[in-house]
Amino acid sequence: MTYRMTFRGAVVPAEPGQSVAAALVAAGVTDWRTTRRGGRPRGLFCGIGICFDCLITVNGVPDQRACLVAAADGLRLGDAPPDAGDARPGPGGAPPDAGGADEPGRDDAARA
Repeated sequence: MTYRMTFRGAVVPAEPGQSVAAALVAAGVTDWRTTRRGGRPRGLFCGIGICFDCLITVNGVPDQRACLVAAADGLRLGDAPPDAGDARPGPGGAPPDAGGADEPGRDDAARA
C-alpha cells in the first residue's frame, strides 16, 4: 500500500516504513524550509534526529523533525504560513533560531 501525503499542495507518495524526509527526498524534494537569516534552503542533513535542519510542519504542527516522523496516509506537510519559514514565533514574538550548520540555535543545544 502506498501512502499519499501532500507537500504544499502536491501529492507525495510514501511507502510504509519511510520517514517523511525519506519520502520527500525520494519524490525529488530536497529542501522544505529556509533559514531565518539569509533564507538558505534546508532539508535532510543527518537523517537520524540529531540536527534540526529537517524541521517541517506536519498537519499544522510546526517544528517536527521530518527524519523522525513516520510517513502516513493523508499527512499535510509544510503548510506553515509562507512568511514564517516553517518556524513558529518564540518568546516576545521573535522567531526562534531555526538551527542549521551556519546558524547558532537549536543544534547548539543538541551538541551540549
